[in-house]
Amino acid sequence: MPNPVFEIEHLQSGGLITNYYCTSRCAHCLYACSPNWPKYYLDPEVARKNMLKIMELGCSSIHIGGGEPFLNPEGLKAIVETAVSLGMAIEYVETNSSWYKDMGGACTLLESLREKGLTCLLVSISPFHNEHIPLWKVKGVMEACGKVGIRAFPWIPEFCEEIEALGDSGTHKLSEFEEKYGPGYLKGLPSRYWIHWGGRAIKTYAEIFGSKPFEEVLREGGGRCLQLLDVSHFHLDLFGNYVPGLCSGLAIEREDLGTPISTEKYPHLSILFQAGVRGLYELASNKYEFKPSESYMSACHLCLEIRKHLVLNKDVNSPDLQPIEFYGQL
Repeated sequence: MPNPVFEIEHLQSGGLITNYYCTSRCAHCLYACSPNWPKYYLDPEVARKNMLKIMELGCSSIHIGGGEPFLNPEGLKAIVETAVSLGMAIEYVETNSSWYKDMGGACTLLESLREKGLTCLLVSISPFHNEHIPLWKVKGVMEACGKVGIRAFPWIPEFCEEIEALGDSGTHKLSEFEEKYGPGYLKGLPSRYWIHWGGRAIKTYAEIFGSKPFEEVLREGGGRCLQLLDVSHFHLDLFGNYVPGLCSGLAIEREDLGTPISTEKYPHLSILFQAGVRGLYELASNKYEFKPSESYMSACHLCLEIRKHLVLNKDVNSPDLQPIEFYGQL
């Protein structure tokens, strides 16, 4: 059987990342967003090029997320306008509701976005978000959506009652949810709420689920990492980078999509694709003095720690280990 070629030939479903800067530093955040990121935002011309590439590869609709897209309302309006001008459908824009202050201001902003072409707002609701954003803001945004004719898509509404029982006027630590609902509450969240095992979620859940011996994890990571080919929920970011397999901190430049990936330009991705985490570990231990811990949650956890070592401890700056700031925000 011939070796598979590392190439992103088509795109199925996904979206744009407008910014990594965020009001919150959620414990499950795949992209390690936080208030400490530089306040970069997706430029309309980069958005246009991203959308054209997405359409070229067979996908005709996107969502828009962050970070927090509403931290730059004028920038968000420009991106919505760009999508409409290209005939690219916007499924929804994501928000954590941190920007909400009062009903009048929220309605004015949302109405201006509706006029540009926005029809649906995904409103994030979870214990992770509630550590930073009180529920009254979330309720306000959803009510404002109703007033101006934008569909509110709460994700996920099942958490509202649980958060409300703790109080909607303030924020609550994850430990408060454990105290209220029992010691297994956080452990049960991944069965109720989509969490991708990358970014901060790995560290958070390694402490909850526990870890496995390094040698066992290394064995699990000995085959090709075909997850890198997954296009079922893709992202392109504000720097024009495609995130392969939702593996945050890994990147393929937009213009390299649709052609076989260069092993010279993308050495770490190529190793992962051909030899898995074991191959990346051999490179890091032989060339970059990586010393593994005794245990890891998974092969993805080991991969992330290796890449973090390369970037932060060895100053490796490669096109496939981007954005660099991600590793310092974990």
